Amino acid sequence: MNFKKICFIAAAALMTVLPAAAQTKKSGAHSAAHKDLLAKNATAKDQIKLIDQSSFVDLYDDLEPEIDIYTEGWNSRSVNPFKESDVPNSAVINVTGYHMPHPGRVTSAYGFRPRFGRMHKGVDIGLKMNDTVRAAFDGKIRLTNYEAKGYGNYVIIRHPNGLETVYGHLNKHLVKANQTVKAGDPIGLGGSTGRSTGPHLHFETRYMGYAINPAAIFDFANQTTHTDTYTFTKQTYQQPRNFAPSRQLAKNETGTNPYTSAAEKATYTVKKGDTLAAIARSYGMSTTTLRKLNNMDADERIKVGQTLKLK
Repeated sequence: MNFKKICFIAAAALMTVLPAAAQTKKSGAHSAAHKDLLAKNATAKDQIKLIDQSSFVDLYDDLEPEIDIYTEGWNSRSVNPFKESDVPNSAVINVTGYHMPHPGRVTSAYGFRPRFGRMHKGVDIGLKMNDTVRAAFDGKIRLTNYEAKGYGNYVIIRHPNGLETVYGHLNKHLVKANQTVKAGDPIGLGGSTGRSTGPHLHFETRYMGYAINPAAIFDFANQTTHTDTYTFTKQTYQQPRNFAPSRQLAKNETGTNPYTSAAEKATYTVKKGDTLAAIARSYGMSTTTLRKLNNMDADERIKVGQTLKLK
């Protein structure tokens, strides 16, 4: 076999291998570029459809809530130095000087999870991997830790107003124990560590060990606090608050108080523009819980004028 023929055969063999290898290497980039192109070409109508469909999905509702790090008692690696006898029945907490921990939307609300027979003691906030997570108030880092079966990498901050805040599933801590921080200071990078199926922030607000519904303090939709103070009581700390203009209008029209809590209000009448997810968030529960209360199928839609049970 002459030299030219050998070269020809070798070149042909390489041609059969290289295209496949090159295609495999670039498939991820091509897929990402394709998704970007689709996103740029999506019409407003398409985006509205996507939002409407996602409103019926609670992304993290199928996960068992994180292990409660506050029930382990006091030691060097967990945080509950408070005795029940020391906790007052009522306390007014100053929540001025706040900073939202992250501007993402709430993807899973605070509330009881019937499937697992326990509470989800915070809210889950959507974010992208390595997004910055910030301190909600001035304070001192109480603990940084890792919990493989629950919070993953988490940070706990103790604040002068009496609250402690918990930030879970972080990809990385940016602070250390006993470090002083100001509201808005970066404390970690968002991630999906611990018991998590995707990047999100598990955020809790605690008063002397009691897990307050964060929606009672923060208006996540408008990225602010409801009021300058929050009154903690052992009877109402699990209830959210809602001071949306639409609810104020309802009060003016009917003469009744539209801020009745989920624990006090038994039903809700669906109005134009409502979604099941929005209603569930307003009353501190998941869409799954609301569907179960009303014997609704997974794909069943709500209708204007329909009465929903809230408990």
